[in-house]
Amino acid sequence: MMEIAVESPASEGKAPRTARGERTLRRILDAALREFGERGFADSSVSSITQRAEVALGTFYTYFDSKEALFAALVRDMSERVRVAVAPAIPGARDALDAEQRALAAYLDFVKEHREVYRIIDEAEFVDPAGFRTHYETTAERIVDRLRAGAAKGEMRGDLAGGDALEREVAAWALMGMNVFLGLRFGVWGTADSTAVAAAANRLLREGLSA
Repeated sequence: MMEIAVESPASEGKAPRTARGERTLRRILDAALREFGERGFADSSVSSITQRAEVALGTFYTYFDSKEALFAALVRDMSERVRVAVAPAIPGARDALDAEQRALAAYLDFVKEHREVYRIIDEAEFVDPAGFRTHYETTAERIVDRLRAGAAKGEMRGDLAGGDALEREVAAWALMGMNVFLGLRFGVWGTADSTAVAAAANRLLREGLSA
């Protein structure tokens, strides 16, 4: 199980201070992922989550003030888990576009194992709008950084390295949108070989649609 320390959105002083506390928090977050992923935010309850996590109700309130606070923490947790899953795939890429292909393949593999992430992030638009926006903005920022670095090495269009921030931002959000919907189609609604899907998407980036 992936161990990620998550800062609690509950009132100050409720963050875990021991390894045991971190493990308990991890159990609550994992249980919340299953509960919210299966039932949605509205139909989920704190008591159901604590039952899944096998912790006492009082233990829950040691870490979170409410179901909403837990959901906000889960959004940040899932966003971080996506980052952690994708990052190791990028080093060693032949060039910047190969890095994007590797990142997409790793993302698709993550989605296949954690299909609930789509429901969690989608519901965050209404339950935790700040977290929803932050998830996408930070993801786009990481892509912008990769585009800038790739262009600086001559592996992408030169204007992506220069002062035209709009070009980089449009490219980053377009790439992210492609990845999100490919994950929905080939990770949530149906599976296909992640490497093959990423390679097909990469051909689109390298060759475009023109005849």
